[in-house]
Amino acid sequence: MTTLGSRTTMKRPIVCLTMLAFMLGLSSRPGGSAVSAQARAEWLKKARWGVMTHFLPDWIDPQRKWTSEDWNKLVDGFDAEGIAQQLQAAGARYYLISIGQNSGFYLAPNPAYDKLMGIQPSKCARRDLVADLYAALSKRGIRLMVYLPSGAPNHDQEAMKALGWQNGPYPNREFSVKWEQIIRAWSLRWGNKVSGWWFDGCYWPNTMYRTAAPPNFESFAAAARAGNPASILAFNPGVVYRTLSITPHEDYIAGEIDQPDRFVIRRAVDGNVDGAQLHMLSYLGQTWGKGAPRFTSEQIVNWTRNIVQQGGVVTWDVPVQSNGLIAQSFLERLNALNNSFSNEQTK
Repeated sequence: MTTLGSRTTMKRPIVCLTMLAFMLGLSSRPGGSAVSAQARAEWLKKARWGVMTHFLPDWIDPQRKWTSEDWNKLVDGFDAEGIAQQLQAAGARYYLISIGQNSGFYLAPNPAYDKLMGIQPSKCARRDLVADLYAALSKRGIRLMVYLPSGAPNHDQEAMKALGWQNGPYPNREFSVKWEQIIRAWSLRWGNKVSGWWFDGCYWPNTMYRTAAPPNFESFAAAARAGNPASILAFNPGVVYRTLSITPHEDYIAGEIDQPDRFVIRRAVDGNVDGAQLHMLSYLGQTWGKGAPRFTSEQIVNWTRNIVQQGGVVTWDVPVQSNGLIAQSFLERLNALNNSFSNEQTK
């Protein structure tokens, strides 16, 4: 590279324009940032393992006909400080929570969603639980991530109609434009309080997102990173028992697995698979967010350590009670995991 010191002033504008063009070219890379996926996900790799919970009304009481007021009371009763203390004691370095799923109820305000829906009262909670969780977690050095489906809430007919959603292998372009507006609104609201997103239900990526013009994976990623360009993203194609990245616009592998003993790592190099951070997400209950522990502490430790030793990361989903706290039987498993890694560091 040549220096500018010996050049005449007439050539400096040309050099500056060249540099500007180069920088603009970098900014148009996947996700709208010159930062690589590996750099964005470096903190995740260092964390090694974390915890996910689903906080959803129809999971807490599937027989109940939930109203907006019921939902607001439930969200108001979530003990953000309490779960932050539990996660800190268990040694978790990050926490992933559902914003909402199929019921159509969401745990934070979103004016864009309300405008598109055109209904009152809103199904978005009055309390911003994500912001409150960040306040409790950040002072303990724990990062916050959020979960959201890539489709409309399938149990809410009003939402499906208002958002223009068809469940299945359809382009869903009208829906995607609206969904990106909703995601962007949350991202701008939270800014760097949210360190990452896990998008569920990307079951038809070729039909919906691999298109030259927006809406596509690139515009989807840009919406999620609107408030925090450093946010890490994963798009979930469903249960796949081997490591697989479905787009260069994600930073880590979604890694949904129902049977951890069947998880197969292929073609990983220093914890990365095809440019994305190696990651597995599975559940400790009988199913996602429900039931008693199905694995022993020894099993959990062995599966986690095996993936971490290959440069990967593991997220364990655990059920929560109506107040948002984790039951003791699951805390025992998480504590065993923490002790295993703590003992390793002291050797």
